[in-house]
Amino acid sequence: MTDVATERVNLLAPQLKRWPKGAPIIELVDVHKRFGDLHLLKGVNLTVRAGETFIIAGQSGSGKSVLLKMLNGLVTPDEGVVKIFGKALDEMSTQEQITLRRRCTMVFQNYALIDSMTVAQNISFPLLQGSALSPEQIRSLVDELLELLELPDTGELLPSSLSGGMKKRVALARAVISNPEVVLFDEPTTGLDPVMIEFVDELIAKTQRLYGITSVLISHDMASNRRLADRMAILDEGVIVAEGGFDEVAGSKHPAVKEFMASAVTERMGRPVSETRGEPSRTSALAGLESVARCVGLRKSFGSREILKGITLSIPKNKITVIIGGSGSGKSVLVKHIIGLFQPTAGEVHVLGRDLTSGDKERLRATQREVGVLFQGAALFDSMSVRENLAFPLVEGRKLSPDRARPLVEDIAQKISVYELLDRFPDEISNGERKRVGLARALITKPKIMIYDEPTTGQDPIMMQRVDEMIVEASELFDMTSIVISHDMSSAFKIADQIVMIYHGELLACGTPDEVKACADPRVQRFIYAGARSG
Repeated sequence: MTDVATERVNLLAPQLKRWPKGAPIIELVDVHKRFGDLHLLKGVNLTVRAGETFIIAGQSGSGKSVLLKMLNGLVTPDEGVVKIFGKALDEMSTQEQITLRRRCTMVFQNYALIDSMTVAQNISFPLLQGSALSPEQIRSLVDELLELLELPDTGELLPSSLSGGMKKRVALARAVISNPEVVLFDEPTTGLDPVMIEFVDELIAKTQRLYGITSVLISHDMASNRRLADRMAILDEGVIVAEGGFDEVAGSKHPAVKEFMASAVTERMGRPVSETRGEPSRTSALAGLESVARCVGLRKSFGSREILKGITLSIPKNKITVIIGGSGSGKSVLVKHIIGLFQPTAGEVHVLGRDLTSGDKERLRATQREVGVLFQGAALFDSMSVRENLAFPLVEGRKLSPDRARPLVEDIAQKISVYELLDRFPDEISNGERKRVGLARALITKPKIMIYDEPTTGQDPIMMQRVDEMIVEASELFDMTSIVISHDMSSAFKIADQIVMIYHGELLACGTPDEVKACADPRVQRFIYAGARSG
């Protein structure tokens, strides 16, 4: 593979010369965007130069995703000018807009892979549809990318069999296979574990260098942003309030930037691995505490694939247990046994004093009524207002009248900072706001055990901090045991009383945060300190 990016020809628009490196390739001048009464963008001015990595950050709901979609013509401004490759979007003909999308591709947060197509077919799709290359030439390019992105032997797999990190890499391969000049990334590391975040960061940097790409990223992950950004901008209340190199932006005196950066984690775990290694005590400080859930020799297989390999652990009462591990390690499968959604292949599961492996359906239902769950996707009812979504577990599950449910709804809405959203609908709020509403709905029944599936995924640093604080507050206020599945090491080690690390279905470490940090197993050290700066 050549390192001379300037030699690359756009395979979907081979007649066009690549934009000169360093020249303005994207320009926004006094851009405004409204959605009904919501004035989302209020005079945005921005310039991205060819060959750089430009990152846009800001709180959830600040307009970042809308801004990104403007850059390839998916959303048009109400006022102002968006120029790409030297021409305003509103002056482009239909054919010019088609050409634009051949020169500017996008990696979506949710991958946007075609489930019925294999990995190779997904990656090759743009070239099969729009190039003059033969199937053999296209497959050669696909195989080259699979090697580059460390996805060998996956070409004939379907997306459903891939982990989240693998799907991200397939989406990246599809975006760059045509040699585009601009790639737009919508939260490229959201939902990934620390090792995979570091890996994806390296891949983005590598593909930019090899393919001569201009990269524009929306990202809440400030540690990644520090690694990748040539320049970045902070969007707040519809305007750019800081712009420049990472350190320049981080040092801005603007109040919104200061609040944002104060909440941000700018390096993984904040200190080098060498300072934390040691031999842990054989007896955990948590030993002897009353438990609300126990797994003994828990095994789970799906066909010939063994997911859990003899897990034995205890979840202490009224404490916060955070379960960490890489994508596909078995974290979610473990938690689904605690909820009673799965029956083990072997072993025992006891929750709130009940044996969930006995087959007693009434015992299972009684247990599930005392367990709350916040799923990663929030799972809101789009046809209901936020107020109605929050009331649903009380009105439908607990049979409270809407009038009796109302003060409980407003109380939890205040605590989770969604009060101002009560009369809006899910499709009118941002992804981060949807997550907060889902959290409020899960907490409203005051469960004895609360399970959080990646609660900070997709949140900006300020909201991540608030969610962390809310998990701790909820655990204390409601005398509640919390189980959190997390990839966010900073959050995990800040809020946890107990850390559990699962690796390829095995229990590698279990104990207090300090005990797990002291674990000498290199797999544990690699995971929790991935990307840590050494000085």
